[in-house]
Amino acid sequence: MGNYLFLIMLLILMVPMFLAVRRQKKEMGKVAGMLATLMVGDRVMTSSGLYGTIVAIDDETVDLEIAEDIVTTWKKGAVVERFEDEVETDDADVDASNNAPTEH
Repeated sequence: MGNYLFLIMLLILMVPMFLAVRRQKKEMGKVAGMLATLMVGDRVMTSSGLYGTIVAIDDETVDLEIAEDIVTTWKKGAVVERFEDEVETDDADVDASNNAPTEH
């Protein structure tokens, strides 16, 4: 009876650890895939929270333009997030929707 209780306790402790490791590997795979597809012109954020635009990239480093004519070099692994371009709205469309008659 004691051996079964030990096995059950061991399973109770091991299952959450297994799930955590699996989730971490999945997340690492996503990041590795994102790093492999980085291109010049992508807007990114580094692990320290610095935002920039990639102006050059090689196997181990990326050059980020963080302000006009200010370029810094980072290890590629420091990039943690890529941002998609936001869709810009035409000012005329915004004005037209603000002036549209409303029903009361």
